[in-house]
Amino acid sequence: MSTPLPEEKTADLHRRAILMLVVTAILWSLGGVLIKWVDWHPVAIAGTRSLIGAALIGVVFHRELRFTWSFDQIGAALAYAGTVVLFVIANKLTTAANAILLQYTAPIYVVLFSPWFLGERASRRDWLILLTMMGGMVLFFLDELTLDGYLGNGIALLSGLCFAWLTLFLRRQKDVSALPSLFLGNLLAGMIGLPFMFQSLPDLSSWVGLLLLGVVQLGLPYILYALALRHVMAVEGILIPMIEPVLNPVWVFLMMGETPSPWAIVGGTIILGAVIFRARR
Repeated sequence: MSTPLPEEKTADLHRRAILMLVVTAILWSLGGVLIKWVDWHPVAIAGTRSLIGAALIGVVFHRELRFTWSFDQIGAALAYAGTVVLFVIANKLTTAANAILLQYTAPIYVVLFSPWFLGERASRRDWLILLTMMGGMVLFFLDELTLDGYLGNGIALLSGLCFAWLTLFLRRQKDVSALPSLFLGNLLAGMIGLPFMFQSLPDLSSWVGLLLLGVVQLGLPYILYALALRHVMAVEGILIPMIEPVLNPVWVFLMMGETPSPWAIVGGTIILGAVIFRARR
């Protein structure tokens, strides 16, 4: 049996990374349904699921947790905590549609900052795909967008900036394990949520939801995300997961019977088409 050429190995790793990104987006998209399951303060939910995510990383990948306290490791941890906590706060201060749309301005920052921070320049095709997907995103949330909630909208934009820098910092650690950054980021997010956890305690059903949030919706997909970014450019790593908001109402429809609007279906089709085209290229 012949040994695969380096180019073939690279292509195979790239295909696996794309698949990881798709699975990541699918698992992230469960957040809307699972968060509705839990009857608790939103910031307490964010902090608890992060602590569960940290426990998952600590138990399964304890041998990889080498803390160098480097600029990239700390930067990724801070960006991670900002992403998960600010998004929850934004959801409390503005509509869910505004929060998701504004968080997914992250690809714009990645495309802009990648050339000087990573030495990775986006192609014209990537710019075209990004603009197409942003247009699809606007159509997807057209019926739910509002200009109200300026503070929440600003926090959602800040969450998107943190998400972009998380992607950039994880990509910068492509030659080392980025799991210590995720572990530290989860601990930091847990500490931020700690004061809200003692206002009341969730019931048993909510604890089941929290466990699923921490392991299935947060811990596992972010592990896959960090591993995938070793083998794809940052632009790919941020564009392909944009199917997440499209899948969110799918789960709501399947489990709660809420039918998406015609504009949402059109926008979702555009986003999915753009992602499939980018992944195939």
